Amino acid sequence: MSFLLSLEEAVKQGNRNSAVSSVEDALSAKLPPQDILDALVKGMDDVGRRFKANAIFVPEVLIAARAMKESMAILEPVLVAAGIQPEYTAVIGTVTGDLHDIGKNLVGMMWRGANFKVIDLGTNVPPEKFAEAVVTHKPDIVGLSALLTTTMPNMKITVEAIRKTSDSRVKIVLGGAPVTQDYADEIGADGYASDAASAVDLVRKLIAS
Repeated sequence: MSFLLSLEEAVKQGNRNSAVSSVEDALSAKLPPQDILDALVKGMDDVGRRFKANAIFVPEVLIAARAMKESMAILEPVLVAAGIQPEYTAVIGTVTGDLHDIGKNLVGMMWRGANFKVIDLGTNVPPEKFAEAVVTHKPDIVGLSALLTTTMPNMKITVEAIRKTSDSRVKIVLGGAPVTQDYADEIGADGYASDAASAVDLVRKLIAS
């Protein structure tokens, strides 16, 4: 099995030791860093598909994401030296009044696995901080998370604050247990994802549109 196939399989299985070794072997063999990155992304794409189909669950996704993260720690300096950067940027955070972060963190991991640069603002993020991040980072995507019905109204306030910035091209997506597509439509967001794998599909679709 080639180094790249071994790497892809290691990510699928969440085997971080094998993934790291495969990256090191591929770099030693002078394989193009973009090809190594592509193998990592393919592995995480497979993880996302299986998660969406309920063939694997959150613990397996987290293990795979850790393998991806540790592999990227080795590969990233090589990518930077070669001038290879993520093509798209996303800002993500949980809205004001909400301290829940498991779903947000999982989506952020999946976006990184899809080769997005992700700026995670954390939890209990006020609308103005999201707006500032849009101005500063000029992201393609902003992800808003809420787990409590009582904090959902803050999503609307945050969407309004982002829309007031000069960056009209940014796409805003929502997620969280109480959130629905109808609510996303109601407050002027661009999309809603019910789970982390769907969030990857959604942002790719929005960027391509």
